[in-house]
Amino acid sequence: MDFTTLTIEVLKALASVVGNYGIAIIVLTVIIRLAMWPLNVSQQRSMKMMQNLQPKIKAIQDRYKSNPQMMQQKLMEFYKEHKFNPMGGCLPLLIQLPIFILLYSALMSPQFIQIAGDTSFGFLGRLDTTLRATAGRSYDGSFGVSQGDTFTLAKTAKVYLPDEVLDNVKVVNPAKAVEIQGEFKPGENIDFKIDLDHLNLKFAQLDQIQKAEIAVTDMTNKEIENVTFTKQGSILAASVPTTAAARSFHWDVFLLIALFAITMFASQKVMMAANKPKDGSVDPTQEAIQKSMGTFMPIMIIGTFVIIPIPAGVLLYLVTSNIIQILQTVIVNKQIDSENEKNSAKVDDIELNNAKKIDNKE
Repeated sequence: MDFTTLTIEVLKALASVVGNYGIAIIVLTVIIRLAMWPLNVSQQRSMKMMQNLQPKIKAIQDRYKSNPQMMQQKLMEFYKEHKFNPMGGCLPLLIQLPIFILLYSALMSPQFIQIAGDTSFGFLGRLDTTLRATAGRSYDGSFGVSQGDTFTLAKTAKVYLPDEVLDNVKVVNPAKAVEIQGEFKPGENIDFKIDLDHLNLKFAQLDQIQKAEIAVTDMTNKEIENVTFTKQGSILAASVPTTAAARSFHWDVFLLIALFAITMFASQKVMMAANKPKDGSVDPTQEAIQKSMGTFMPIMIIGTFVIIPIPAGVLLYLVTSNIIQILQTVIVNKQIDSENEKNSAKVDDIELNNAKKIDNKE
């Protein structure tokens, strides 16, 4: 079982408990964030320490700016002395990226589209829809298509031999297995072909194939049709009717993108406020960079999500993740401040106890 299938099975199990795939995505997000809680706490501690050490780091950089090699050596000694890893804050981000890619792949896969793609959640019409997509009706015998649509096969096929029917025959590399023959014009029949080698069967069985039933997915509009392919020489071929369908703008997905930008902006603001030293000793250059990133990063991501087709289900994961990040930042920061206050109080008590008593002179 690959990771995409495993992710879908986890979502199926959660949906069977909570009753909806949208809620299942939120629950999965909460589980992932809770599992990563220790790493995120470590990240916040690292960022907090970075802010506290920043004045001394800048002093080292200024002192040895004419000798970069010596500067790096002194910085490494300084980090070691204070048990500080400057890359410690990057680990949670590096771990979250594969999770995002995995969930993106799962929610864009034909398996998810087939079992839950048309699921609605709140104001979302479909969890698999993107900002711009055509709305085809699955399993009606024809594809609603527009120019430039791409297609993929399901991972298994039903194959008919002269004396037996083989269920769940594995399709090798389903994303590249199906090809379009000739010119593709919306409104006319689309001709598909599949090389026999894409079916995981013995050579003798490949020669005996009469036909095969395989689900074909239009990856642009998420429409699925069960297509019967017949053997023609060394390939399987099928001709499927199409209707021309214009792309539509999905405002529900745009609203979700806007929510992501707002929660990301809020998360960065809370993070900056949490890591700002109480004495206000912040490097002006670094503060300016942080403010610029906090302003322009959400705008850049909105632009990226407008261009790249991100499914609504993935955006739901990102929005939920940002909200949890905001709550976590507030909670952990209060915990760190409380620990620092206790440690400071202990130090003051020790100094008070060790202070010499001075007798009043009469």
